[in-house]
Amino acid sequence: MKKDNKNKHYSEEFLDDEDLTFRQENSVFEDNLDDNLSDEEELLAEQVLDEVENLQDKYDELNNSHLRLHAEFDNYRKRTSKEKMEIIKAGGERVLSDMIPLIDDFERALETVQKADNKEAIVEGLELIYAKFIAFLNQNGVKEIEAIGEKFDADKFEAITTIPVEDESQKDVVVDCIQKGYKLDEKVLRFPKVIVGK
Repeated sequence: MKKDNKNKHYSEEFLDDEDLTFRQENSVFEDNLDDNLSDEEELLAEQVLDEVENLQDKYDELNNSHLRLHAEFDNYRKRTSKEKMEIIKAGGERVLSDMIPLIDDFERALETVQKADNKEAIVEGLELIYAKFIAFLNQNGVKEIEAIGEKFDADKFEAITTIPVEDESQKDVVVDCIQKGYKLDEKVLRFPKVIVGK
């Protein structure tokens, strides 16, 4: 019995030693695992920080690019607006300076009307001024809109009234023009005021 107790005691000691060894090995393994996890976590943290820095750099680059483009566009808009105003102003000045000779012609015609007895000469002078003025308008792209004899179109003409017509071919056709219409290239400056046959 003493022997069994001795064996039991020895066996407990052996188990304790074995357990202790196992625990020590396990502890070392866990330490290594913790060290490995720490290394992996550190590596992961470094990768995340690198990725964050890369993304921040890309964001800063894109943001700077956006700000530069916005500033360039704003400058472009201001510059083109200024150029457009200058073109409009220069175009207006050119048109007005081209009208000055017509004013001179009208002044000479008024002087002639007061002194002249010959009505035909006055009419001829006024017709010349009128022709010169029409030529000036044509040079600047202003043309008269043909109305009489045209099929009535509400997009082209402004109907003042209608009159009954006997001829079927005159129905819905412009029979008279009260006020001429003009267009600048393809843009209507003033619609012709017309009488339409019904």
